[in-house]
Amino acid sequence: MDKFREIRPIVLGVAVRNKKLLVSESIDSVKNQLFCRCLGGGIEFCETSEMALKREYMEELGIPINIKNLIKVVENIFEYEGKRAHEIVFLYKIDIDDKDYKEEYKAVEDGKDFVAKWVDINEFIEERKIIYPTEIITYLQKIN
Repeated sequence: MDKFREIRPIVLGVAVRNKKLLVSESIDSVKNQLFCRCLGGGIEFCETSEMALKREYMEELGIPINIKNLIKVVENIFEYEGKRAHEIVFLYKIDIDDKDYKEEYKAVEDGKDFVAKWVDINEFIEERKIIYPTEIITYLQKIN
């Protein structure tokens, strides 16, 4: 699937622990903008959003997750690296077991290494850091 030509169904896990959100950081080099995103990824054909989220966490971090509930489904139309994209995003509240908790995770996505780390939720609420999709901020405000 070409994520810049088709509507892409994805799922993201919103993991909050001690008022910190687990995210990865990326940069849009065209906008010169650093932003954060919760972990997750594409939903494959004949795979539920919950199955996809569990698979993505196993692939990226090598850990199981506990899915608590669906927070919201968001339609996200955005521009990244100068290209327009369109996603339908399932946002789930998730927990990570104490035995799997780390301050920082070294992870792999699409063959590229990245770091997932816990960031204080006030960084996003107070707009000191950018998070996409922005609807996550509403959820963070409710739990703060």
